[in-house]
Amino acid sequence: MKVNYLNQQVTTHPIDALLGEVGFIERKGKSGVLLVHGLTGTPTEMKQFGKVIARQGFTVACPEMAGHCDSIEALTATKWSDWYHSIEVAFDALKQECEHVFIAGLSMGALIALLVAAKKKDQVAGVILLSTTFFYDGWNVPIFKQKVLLPLVLYSPLKYFMQWEETSPYGIKDERTRALVHAILENRDSQAADKIGYFKTPATVILESVRMIRAAKKSLKDVISPALIVHSTEDDMASLKNAHYTQANIASKIVETFFVDDTYHVLTLDKRKDDVAKRAAQFCKEQVQKLSATNLAQA
Repeated sequence: MKVNYLNQQVTTHPIDALLGEVGFIERKGKSGVLLVHGLTGTPTEMKQFGKVIARQGFTVACPEMAGHCDSIEALTATKWSDWYHSIEVAFDALKQECEHVFIAGLSMGALIALLVAAKKKDQVAGVILLSTTFFYDGWNVPIFKQKVLLPLVLYSPLKYFMQWEETSPYGIKDERTRALVHAILENRDSQAADKIGYFKTPATVILESVRMIRAAKKSLKDVISPALIVHSTEDDMASLKNAHYTQANIASKIVETFFVDDTYHVLTLDKRKDDVAKRAAQFCKEQVQKLSATNLAQA
């Protein structure tokens, strides 16, 4: 049974009720980390990342984003505000049981993390931004598609008929992982929506993501939580320009960066996934220590 996020009231439901069928939670400590998977992705892409952080003594939760892990029809029935709301509700629920809560998002999930942080202010202990995507400008995105085809489709009736299908390398440099994704896509696995997300992205969904990008850009000036920006120097979907843009415009006084090579866009599944997760866990531990020291000094 899918979670009806649109009818949920903020802060009235425990996090368990908001995870969906594919979402997960590991309770390992008093501080929590809310994970946000990417657009058309699933909590599965965040699972190993979450396990590494949980082993460092954190409660880690990753809910299904509204419209995901179901059908294309379910996805197209949602707006970006629905995606955001499903994560905001989960944040409030996790905050009920955790002293401090961080939020970590991948790709478009990073934009939702920023939007939550902008609204919740100092309720967010820190924000971890993985492959933040303000611009679709990676080396595997043709200039013609960026500058001509995408705008033509999105702002015309064509958007109701067009969709984009995932193509190699699928944001993954690791050949074994990429081959696994390719096999699932080629076989049109009936469980693929749960395992790796949707095969195709309707243009109407991309248009909603563009609207969310605009909102997230505006929100940067309101994000005051400590931030860790993680990005690949070889990102095939979103270049390092995205990380630099975030760093230049976010209002946070504490902004750390971790740029990694030998990996593509999906940092949580690719060759450097363990390094990325360990760096995120380190960031969370350091911020909790600072918060604890501040609370002790004020006691």
